[in-house]
Amino acid sequence: MAAEPSTSAVDRELPTDEARELIALTRELAREELAPKAAAYEAESHFPREVFRTLGKAGLLGLPYPEELGGGGQPYEVYLQVVEELATVWATVAEGVSVHTLSCFPLAQFGTDEQRARWLPDMVGGELLGAYCLSEPQSGSDAAALVTKAVRDGDTYVVNGTKAWITHGGEADFYALMCRTTDDGARGISCLLVDAGTPGVSAGAAEHKMGFTGSTTAQMRFDDAHIPAERLMGAEGAGFKIALAALDGGRLGIAACAVGLAQAALDAAVAWAKERRQFGRAILDFQGIGFLLADMAAGVEAGRALYLSAARRRDRGQSFGKQAAMAKLVCTDTAMRVTTDAVQVFGGYGYVADYPVERYLREAKALQIVEGTNQVQRMVIARHLARE
Repeated sequence: MAAEPSTSAVDRELPTDEARELIALTRELAREELAPKAAAYEAESHFPREVFRTLGKAGLLGLPYPEELGGGGQPYEVYLQVVEELATVWATVAEGVSVHTLSCFPLAQFGTDEQRARWLPDMVGGELLGAYCLSEPQSGSDAAALVTKAVRDGDTYVVNGTKAWITHGGEADFYALMCRTTDDGARGISCLLVDAGTPGVSAGAAEHKMGFTGSTTAQMRFDDAHIPAERLMGAEGAGFKIALAALDGGRLGIAACAVGLAQAALDAAVAWAKERRQFGRAILDFQGIGFLLADMAAGVEAGRALYLSAARRRDRGQSFGKQAAMAKLVCTDTAMRVTTDAVQVFGGYGYVADYPVERYLREAKALQIVEGTNQVQRMVIARHLARE
């Protein structure tokens, strides 16, 4: 049984007619292009490269970036609602859009005008897909401990090292790479924009994951890869600052993915509870099921309100790091709870692959880990509280 688009008809708070048309376009693409493929692609661990090209042609891969550079010029709150809409049908694709947007950030925010004009239009225009290289086998949450090294040699950096847990690893056309240019701790990290076709850049075997099986995750290896120095984003030593700034926005993308996934699980559970009959009536009529669904619905609405509030702070130019961490924490924990409860509503049927809720549960688990584990989010929030 394939996943179906959300039937909840969420009444979104959208600032413009253009944004409303954008959401309508996203729902149409989700229904016609994503829904028929999602279950089969996930079952076969097939990466949906052609789907990302379709989204790119529709203008959905560069929504928060400037129109004059090929982007959509949309507020972050609108972009995130597009991500949520995609996640209600296919979380792999929604996460992929979020990762691509994250990968474009170092160039869009820290690149020079010349660098942006040269590379950003193709990156946000849809034909190129990005990946973000921060984690390493020995340094996940402790990102400042990364050891991948870039040594300046004339007009190039010679890069050696291995990155781990890279979404789109081996599939992407470009990589936002965090690497060490000096031994000065976090201040020794720099950011390079790496073309995937660079000699010495290769991907390891795809990881065999519990969920998000349609999304390729692999190690990326850099063996004497010569990266032109003109591909340095920002100043040398600014990489860790760039990484942290990128992750604030990326966490909101994951929060939107989580809400969309939870919405899909809620929709499926409500539809099942109306249809499934026991003891002569629909199981939705039993208080135990009705209250469970009510709590699920309240959690989804609360998560949506939280990530949108953080996004609006970002759009107003206010600090939003604490709120992004809160949104990522609450929305992904909610997704885990809602998908678990959806399986319970389905009973034994929820535990088999014929119905999508077992896949939703496996995908929700990943969202509690990526873009900083939820334990790290609690650390971030606590540090903000201490400073305040």
